[in-house]
Amino acid sequence: MKWLEIKVKTSTEAIEAIANIFYEAGAAGVVIEDPKDLLNREDPWDYVEIPEGIDFEKAIVTGYLPESEQVNELLQEIGKRIAELPRFGLDLGSGEMEVSFVEESDWANAWKVYYQILRIGKRLVVKPSWLDYDPKVGEVIIELDPGMAFGTGTHETTAMCLEFLERYVKEGQTVIDVGCGSGILSIAAAKLGAAKVLAIDKDQVALKVARENVERNGVRQVEVVRGDGLKGMNFKADIIVANIIADVIVEIAVDATANLKNGGFFICSGIIKDKKFYVCRALEKAGFDVIEQMEKGDWITLVSRLCRKVKK
Repeated sequence: MKWLEIKVKTSTEAIEAIANIFYEAGAAGVVIEDPKDLLNREDPWDYVEIPEGIDFEKAIVTGYLPESEQVNELLQEIGKRIAELPRFGLDLGSGEMEVSFVEESDWANAWKVYYQILRIGKRLVVKPSWLDYDPKVGEVIIELDPGMAFGTGTHETTAMCLEFLERYVKEGQTVIDVGCGSGILSIAAAKLGAAKVLAIDKDQVALKVARENVERNGVRQVEVVRGDGLKGMNFKADIIVANIIADVIVEIAVDATANLKNGGFFICSGIIKDKKFYVCRALEKAGFDVIEQMEKGDWITLVSRLCRKVKK
């Protein structure tokens, strides 16, 4: 089987949006190459040599879609949606798109070079399933095979969510993970002590990968379900975590209040700095108090607490 490989040259700001466009078009995998990750690494164990002449303002998002007879129509639709991103205030960069075909056997293993053992926060270690690692006392190991789903901990938005989960999750709590992707945040919450975790995604590929990773980590308290945001969910949580994009966070803010216990926390990420005020306003209007934030690169993650007093 052949796969359609689509590379888009862009800016850090548009990465999440382009990845989302690929997934909605039916992508079975997305690889993100962001040079700024080299500058924002906080891992004291690893030395990273920065190549000469690297342009830190250019990122590449690559989507892999199965070959089909509708390839031309599909490419036109993807190109059209990407070209519209500046209308939403996102810096698209050059937006240049390159298309090629790759054999499944070549692609299936090539993407693994992007993932290494990653230490996050004080205790969390994200270990790709194909690598060996000798755990240290007190470490919480998340064994992950991102497969064809997004979310490995390598991106700032995921890393910040993991750090906040390590800080906020308490033994016996309930957690909702909106847009669970590979399941990394759900698994982390469970291993940090959550008694019940609801992992939600609307993408079938992500759901399959998340279930496989949940089983791989032996966290039976995680239930992976298909859903569109928090619509129709009847689950009261102590914490909701959503690593998505600013516009979607704004959309689900009110739904989050219906699924959180009073005083519960909403950890939301995938927010480009320019969108911070927009998101904060929506959260406060829905009844949240923004109590903490973290910045990595061009991204912001917010922690807000439900206070039930809806602001006008």
